Amino acid sequence: MSSISLADRARLGWRWAWLAPSLLLAAILAGTAIGETAIPLETILKVLANRLWGAEHAVDRIDAGIVWDYRLSRSVLAACCGAGLALAGVVLQALLRNPLADPFLMGISAGASTGAVAVTIAGLGAGAMTLSLGAFAGAGLAFGLVVLLAHAAGSGTGGGRATQAAGAIILAGIAGSQLFNALTALIIAKSASAEQARGILFWLMGNLSGVRWKDVALGLPAALGGLLVCLWYRRALDAFTFGADGAASLGIAVRRVRGLLIGAMALVTAVMVSMVGAIGFVGLVIPHAMRFLVGSRHTRLVPASALAGAVFLIGADILSRILVPGQVLPIGVVTALIGAPAFAIILIRGTRTR
Repeated sequence: MSSISLADRARLGWRWAWLAPSLLLAAILAGTAIGETAIPLETILKVLANRLWGAEHAVDRIDAGIVWDYRLSRSVLAACCGAGLALAGVVLQALLRNPLADPFLMGISAGASTGAVAVTIAGLGAGAMTLSLGAFAGAGLAFGLVVLLAHAAGSGTGGGRATQAAGAIILAGIAGSQLFNALTALIIAKSASAEQARGILFWLMGNLSGVRWKDVALGLPAALGGLLVCLWYRRALDAFTFGADGAASLGIAVRRVRGLLIGAMALVTAVMVSMVGAIGFVGLVIPHAMRFLVGSRHTRLVPASALAGAVFLIGADILSRILVPGQVLPIGVVTALIGAPAFAIILIRGTRTR
């Protein structure tokens, strides 16, 4: 059977609506329990009761610190990042009608990398800027450059020039990525010591090791805000799957809605990249997989992709901690090892079923 029927997709969608909170909670608990040192579920629940409700369960202080200060915050932020990146992939693939579109299409990841390197190695800001703030500033600069370049190429118009507009955004993103990747390499080659270069390259491949609750306080609102925006414009996203010209004929304000959605997803991506570095394939693979399971209607596709992205990145984070004993791999390495073959399978299957 090459595809799932509409009735099966509808039933699956309702089941996911009921199972989503439980599945997400189970993934977060697994991310908290599994690691080089396993922590029993009972201990985790006692720590949560002590922290959230003021209980006084006897828990080893080291275990309590690992659970609350390290693994739980890390798992929650992994869920936020996975959901945010998956949503950005859903939106870009719908707006640009390009199956290869992903959150890093517009040079945001490359810009964030340049900003982080400029702060940590070149000393930009004279110590007044943190790595995350520098990465966020670089991401915003890169996105602004891509928007200006795309606008100059005619991407600001809808209607009859919609195809050219989408193509201009893609090409502008590629140009912006190459420019900021080159700037990153230049700064590292000119200013970094061997130890600094190793540390920043590890961060650039995706790193959740330094995550704390202050990062969750930024990542959680960004992920929830992105989800709400996508749900609010779910019907517009459905219309864009017929092309910008088709969306315009259905009464969608193409120029305004496209700008708002791309801007919102760029902001979500910039927030995530500024905290954990560049994590690839989440926004590319997850929307395709969920489209196969629940269909192309964004009423189901948006929440399903957010949930799947969250669970996927928590799972990737668990693997990054246990694949090599005594060492934590960059999470971007794990997502690439899983995502590249998965995308190849989706691509081949999609080609055969057309």
